[in-house]
Amino acid sequence: MITVLLWYLSLVGLGLLALPLAFRFLGKLPDRGYTFIRPLGLLLWSFLFWILGSYGLLQNNTGSLLTALLFLGGLSIWAWRGLDKKEIRAWFKSNRGYVLGVEALFLIAFLAMAFLRASNPDLGTTEKPMELGFINAILRSPVMPPHDPWLSGYSISYYYFGFLMVAMLAKITAATGGAAFSLGIAMTFAMAALGAYGLAYNLLALRAPNARRSNAWLALLAPLLTLVLGNVEGLLEILHARHMFWSFDSSGGLVSDFWAWLDVKDLAFAPTTAPAWQPRLYGTENWWWWRASRVINDLSFSGGQLEVIDEIPAFSFVLGDLHPHVLSMPFVYLAAALAFQLYQGGATRSDAAGWLGLRIQSHFLVLSAVILGGLAFINIWDFPIYLVLFAGAYAIFQAEQYGWGMQRISEFLTLLLLLGVGGLLLYLPFYLGFSSQAGGVLPNVLNPTRGAHLWIMFGTLLLPIVAYLIGTWNAHWQPSRLLRGFFLALALIIGLWVLSLFLPWMYATLFADSNLTADALTRLGAPDLASLLGESIRRRIANPGGWLSLLVLLGMLFGLFWPNGAQPKTEKKKSRERAAGRFHLILALFAALLVLAPEFIYLRDQFGTRMNTVFKFYMQAWLIWGVVAAVALSIMIREWRGLSRWIAGVIAIFLLAAGLIYPAFAFPDRYRRANDQALELDGAQRLAANDLAAINWLRAQPLAPLVEAVGGSYTGAGRMSVHSGQTAVLGWPGHEGQWRGDSVDFAPRIAEIETLYTTNEWLVAQAILEKYDVRYIVIGFLERNTYGLDEGKFQENLEVGFQNDSITIYLAP
Repeated sequence: MITVLLWYLSLVGLGLLALPLAFRFLGKLPDRGYTFIRPLGLLLWSFLFWILGSYGLLQNNTGSLLTALLFLGGLSIWAWRGLDKKEIRAWFKSNRGYVLGVEALFLIAFLAMAFLRASNPDLGTTEKPMELGFINAILRSPVMPPHDPWLSGYSISYYYFGFLMVAMLAKITAATGGAAFSLGIAMTFAMAALGAYGLAYNLLALRAPNARRSNAWLALLAPLLTLVLGNVEGLLEILHARHMFWSFDSSGGLVSDFWAWLDVKDLAFAPTTAPAWQPRLYGTENWWWWRASRVINDLSFSGGQLEVIDEIPAFSFVLGDLHPHVLSMPFVYLAAALAFQLYQGGATRSDAAGWLGLRIQSHFLVLSAVILGGLAFINIWDFPIYLVLFAGAYAIFQAEQYGWGMQRISEFLTLLLLLGVGGLLLYLPFYLGFSSQAGGVLPNVLNPTRGAHLWIMFGTLLLPIVAYLIGTWNAHWQPSRLLRGFFLALALIIGLWVLSLFLPWMYATLFADSNLTADALTRLGAPDLASLLGESIRRRIANPGGWLSLLVLLGMLFGLFWPNGAQPKTEKKKSRERAAGRFHLILALFAALLVLAPEFIYLRDQFGTRMNTVFKFYMQAWLIWGVVAAVALSIMIREWRGLSRWIAGVIAIFLLAAGLIYPAFAFPDRYRRANDQALELDGAQRLAANDLAAINWLRAQPLAPLVEAVGGSYTGAGRMSVHSGQTAVLGWPGHEGQWRGDSVDFAPRIAEIETLYTTNEWLVAQAILEKYDVRYIVIGFLERNTYGLDEGKFQENLEVGFQNDSITIYLAP
């Protein structure tokens, strides 16, 4: 398809345009940042277009997109002038094979995911209507910020930067919103694959700079482990389908202590069909692969089920939602690369005359603020996460140069504050129109993650990481450092536990009227605070597997970073050279802390549980641990000898066998298409013919508010605004409530839309149309079934703009 080709070429062009910037700001990495040029170019182009548009300097049209591209070209020329051209030519000459391999990986990943999406371009399930609505709204909006597709008179109150990037590429390639949705998934998958690959390659290349070929091949494990590999739930599906660990009781029914103890969604129920080598369906559910994202099982005070989301990237791409946590994947790897560059000393200055006394080049700080700040605009949870990684990498670098001390903590906090404020100011127009549902930090007092669930979730990644750490300690046995690492890990866990117990008391005592305490008690079903705390202690003691596993992991990692006594300057320099190849240990530690955090605290939101915190933190932990596991496995395979190497091989075989079961069954099941169906990137083309005709007519009309049936989330409500890019008076109130909190009262709109459709008084209807400046009134199957429709008033007083067998669209003056 020509659209696929244009999209691919656009990404190649953006990457080439950003190449000088990558060489300048990521030049300390062995591959000079080559694997990150596409997300770097896309983010900077999008930022320039958005910021200039937000201040009224550019319109939302093709000419403005090209203008922003010219500005990006200017930045590249500036970066190019400061580079050593001979060194660049020499690098490309000696790394020609690597460059071709990177380009092949991107092309294969892009085309593979585009093919899957074309096989099943679903646009109607889960969050896809919302995401498509944002893309189409951005395409139709004449200026920034774009209008909200489901709340006329308002701009989008959501982190929409990733959708803006997709829409920009759609506009420049003349792609429809539906096709852009599918290509956005393909682009994200391919750029994330390169990001994981690039991090792994650079880590391996620093460890073995002369093993270029093996580095390039072994680094392929990273995109496989991060984006394709499943968790252990896939293996459990097969065991369950084979009736493993089930037996018959005296009444002839199937019973299993193992599956009851494991307590994973649906798998506790006995199989109802004959043994098979295929994951089984239960009841009316036909998405068995959904269960891989619901491994963690939380319980209320009374034992009721509390939903927890624990998505992995493979599930996300099987599902096919273009949600912010998916869109951000390539850019979090870009942020990690910046932290890697900083840790390598590639952005430091010899004196402390930098901003706020930091030894960091000012240009690098500005670029970092743009990229890290952009993470908040793509997926707001990622901003503080990678801000901490960035500042932490700098603090560890400084400690390895000048020793540990209070000054390192001061530098960490200073950099955190500088980039935090800088990232906020650079994206200020977004925050001025953004309403958040976040409402403070709550303690997780009731639900420690069970060890079985933690290992089902992360076992395929943790196995090689733990094996590698054990091997590392065995080769460099220093029991005093290991013991100190365990003491530090234990102190951290106990401290967080005490904090989680203290927070409810603090809210109840210092803030007696706080909604935080009341909300926590209500959501968890606890009668009073004392009962809640007592049950908390009981559950921590009864379910130690999760926090004990994290204690062991953190203890080994903390021990490796423990200062090894006083060292002379020459020895410090050698130590620094050895440390250059251990950024993967920083990543492993950081991911472990991400998994540890929701064991004790979570962010309060509309859901009232730790569901969203686990979701966001675990996703980032998987993306990071996936790269670390690939590096660890590569080192074990290449460097270990004798029995240890055989152990590494067994681990690799088990990891791949257990983890690849999920994608091997899930992707074909999800993207299977009928033999008579042609490949199609735009899922809108598979809508009912009458609906598609109405949508195409609306797309050709001037932008104006429309009214259509209002409904619950994940229903067909809001379909016309989603696909046409027009703005509805109201679409999904539940989602709007999540985005805006209590800042907008939706009840009047719900009632007035119902009145508009049901009243037989024209003057009442006319007043509502004028109040919301409505131009298009949609009457179709959904409106007729939702409301007791009185269409006579429209027939008598309004012109028909569009009509077919099932849909009529009236035009209000």
